[in-house]
Amino acid sequence: MDISTIVVLVILAGLVLYVISVYNQLVALKNRFENAFAQIEVQLKRRYDLIPNLVETAKAYITHERETLEAVTQARNQAMSGLQAASAAPGDAAAMGQLAGAEGALSSALGRLNVVMEAYPDLKASANMQQVSEELTSTENRIAFARQAFNDSVMNYNTYKQGFPPVVLAGMFGHAQDASLLEFDDSEAIAEAPKVSF
Repeated sequence: MDISTIVVLVILAGLVLYVISVYNQLVALKNRFENAFAQIEVQLKRRYDLIPNLVETAKAYITHERETLEAVTQARNQAMSGLQAASAAPGDAAAMGQLAGAEGALSSALGRLNVVMEAYPDLKASANMQQVSEELTSTENRIAFARQAFNDSVMNYNTYKQGFPPVVLAGMFGHAQDASLLEFDDSEAIAEAPKVSF
């Protein structure tokens, strides 16, 4: 073998190793944002599990506000459906949009419930309501942190994937689509901790 053949083989080996490195980095970054979404999923499921407790506690005090309670229950069910769709395809733009819309509707319904509950001092003073409210507030904070971690992971994935030369190779490796951030319609309101007072 002459020196030029050896140089060509070394260059080819370097290119193969680089391509393998790009593939592995894409897979690692995708796995990170999928894991970050799994953390959001855990917190959203916790939130969805707390909402029936909130509704049941409120039912005992606000019997003639059935429409509001039903709206919260319906919004919760829609949000659970949105979460299932997003869980099947974390980072997919349509799935993230569906989840964000459902979460917006749920937040709106919970806001209406909070307004209604303000008129019932016995409900605000209830130990059960205070406990459920505290857990719900804590869960909302966890959701915000998990969402931030997910969006950071998505940004890292997209930034790496869109850089050169990974952008040339990403499509060949099944990473043609950018991952979508999880953004809520009321992102300014979400940036603040939720105010749940009973």
